[in-house]
Amino acid sequence: MDQRTRVRRNVCSAALALLVLAVSTGCSGGVRGTPGASGLRDPYFPKLGNGGYDVTHYDLVLDIDPHAHRLRGTATITARATQDLSAFNLDLSGLTVQSATVDGRRAAVNRAGDELTLRPATEDGEPLRKGDTFRTVVRYSGSPRTLTDPDSSEEGWLRTEDGGVGLGEPAGSMAWFPGNNHPSDKATYDITVTVPRGLTAVSNGVLASRTTGAGGSGTYHWHVAEPMASYLATVAVGRFDTKTSTTPDGIEVFTAADTTVAAQSAPVLARVPEIVKWEADRFGPYPFSATGAIVGRDGDAGYALETQNRPFFPGPPDAGLLVHEMAHQWFGNSVTPKSWRDMWLNEGFATYAEWLWEEDERDRPVGERFDEAFDEDANWAFPPSDPPTAADISRAPVYGRGAMVVHKIRQAVGDDRRFFALVQGWTKAHRHGNASTADFTAYVERTTGKDLTGLWDTWLYGRSRPASKG
Repeated sequence: MDQRTRVRRNVCSAALALLVLAVSTGCSGGVRGTPGASGLRDPYFPKLGNGGYDVTHYDLVLDIDPHAHRLRGTATITARATQDLSAFNLDLSGLTVQSATVDGRRAAVNRAGDELTLRPATEDGEPLRKGDTFRTVVRYSGSPRTLTDPDSSEEGWLRTEDGGVGLGEPAGSMAWFPGNNHPSDKATYDITVTVPRGLTAVSNGVLASRTTGAGGSGTYHWHVAEPMASYLATVAVGRFDTKTSTTPDGIEVFTAADTTVAAQSAPVLARVPEIVKWEADRFGPYPFSATGAIVGRDGDAGYALETQNRPFFPGPPDAGLLVHEMAHQWFGNSVTPKSWRDMWLNEGFATYAEWLWEEDERDRPVGERFDEAFDEDANWAFPPSDPPTAADISRAPVYGRGAMVVHKIRQAVGDDRRFFALVQGWTKAHRHGNASTADFTAYVERTTGKDLTGLWDTWLYGRSRPASKG
């Protein structure tokens, strides 16, 4: 071995020692700690959401000009680190980031598709420590996108005749604000929206203030006091007839209907307080401080959506559809799925609410709806707890067969008083939280004291239609 070889070996050995030291101390670019995960490995949307932190509050300040199709936004995101963080990610689609700070210091921002990676510049060169609360401010702008889901439906920012609407299930909220875009990370919100003269901005929660600015622009500040998943956030901009009232229980009711369908919508919107009370009698106390609805024009979207506090409808709904979307305020909005695999817990209960409503409103027995669902071939395409792909999470089994599971539980309990007590116990136990299918089946068995393995294997997990409805 000659001298040059010996020198090279010594240099390589020193470099290797430094590399081992960096790995053992968690170094990343000279900063201790590790980056948060760029996705939460959801079974259907593995890149949605981000690891390493938990958001507690979003403060969104938006200036929306629907005529120019432009949005300018500032998102202030308060979060708690769940690990030592050298960097973390936010989900944002399409819009351009002008700047980002973490705790008032400029943060380096890298982008790869819908993923923003922020590397904070901390005062002492240390990472954000596990348990630290930190505040991120992102300033961004651009033309908000319409996104296409795996099932070909459209979400994100949908342009309408005189404005637009943000709809977020399952991924669309990242088209108009950056965040941790997964149902497992819920937070409170303040959403302040400025729109041109003559337009109204309707969002979630309670209308905290409304002011008029230069040129007659209007600024609407909406406050969401209870935790909300990002897919349930909405902003609707347009010409609306609005009505405000309060229920005897002190819940604020705010409805907004596009002026072209306001008269047609009025009779069903007047039933919002009645339907909320009817559902509260069955599912437990209404979980939020505000309720209502947003009604756009026919064609503004291809579906209704249970946006928190006030569902969105593309055209005037009938009472059954209003019942379905209002039931989601308990099932999906308050008790939110841990992952998109648990979506049947949302849709099965909301569909069953429709069956219960028809029994009370039209004297049509729930058993008839169950038999009808049993005979529908589409409901047996796959188990409601295991859609094959992301394109299947909104297909028939998640709704119809999900409702059949609820009815089979009711039959297994054998007493309506005990059944509805079980349902109310579920909504109370997980109020404003997240729950999985495993959480639900364990809760039902623990509460009833019954081994329901046969019920789960046949109706929830089974891959074929049973020979008998009984």
